[in-house]
Amino acid sequence: MKSKNYKKAAEAFDGDKVYSLEEALEILEKFPKAKFDESVEVHICLNIDPKKSDQQIRATVSLPHGTGKVQKIAAFTETQQDEAKKAGAEVVGDEKLVAKIIDTKKIDFDVAVATPEMMPKLSKAARVLGPRGLMPNPKMGTVGPKVADMIKELQKGKADCKNDKTGNIHQVIGKRSFGVDKLKENAEVLLETISKNKPTKVKGKLLKTVTITATMTPGIKISQ
Repeated sequence: MKSKNYKKAAEAFDGDKVYSLEEALEILEKFPKAKFDESVEVHICLNIDPKKSDQQIRATVSLPHGTGKVQKIAAFTETQQDEAKKAGAEVVGDEKLVAKIIDTKKIDFDVAVATPEMMPKLSKAARVLGPRGLMPNPKMGTVGPKVADMIKELQKGKADCKNDKTGNIHQVIGKRSFGVDKLKENAEVLLETISKNKPTKVKGKLLKTVTITATMTPGIKISQ
């Protein structure tokens, strides 16, 4: 059952209309607020066939104002463990940590980085980390020689953005407390990044529909 606030918000705009990004965020700003700071998300329906490997979208997006969520970062490294801890990684280890993950199947972090020498050892945990999207990847900037730099980039708002099995992308772009300007800048960077990663096999527009919403609000359609 939808809340009174949700129903009130739904009556405040035309759900069939497509708005500019700024108009949509101004409408969102006026919606009744929940008792917590709601996350703001962009939902994108892509013009791809998600079953085809050459039409997958996976990109790294660096949101200028971050997502508002504090990520728990794991660092897999043999020689830079002190640097990783000082940079802010909460889970740090080498092959012993890999063995623990394989043995317990327990994950207590949101994102992982690794130095190159750890990748052959970390590959043993691919069956645990891969399905959860936690396997470090050089293309995503989560494998590199300087672990502290990777951690700092993630803390600034770097996020791994990819389509799901239905050909959609769902990405948090901040909190309602960010305000219109910061959310607009984050959303623009996200949409630009995805558009630049359009697969060559995809004909026509990549973005079919784009909707912006907060945790407890209706979605607002925006133009691309």
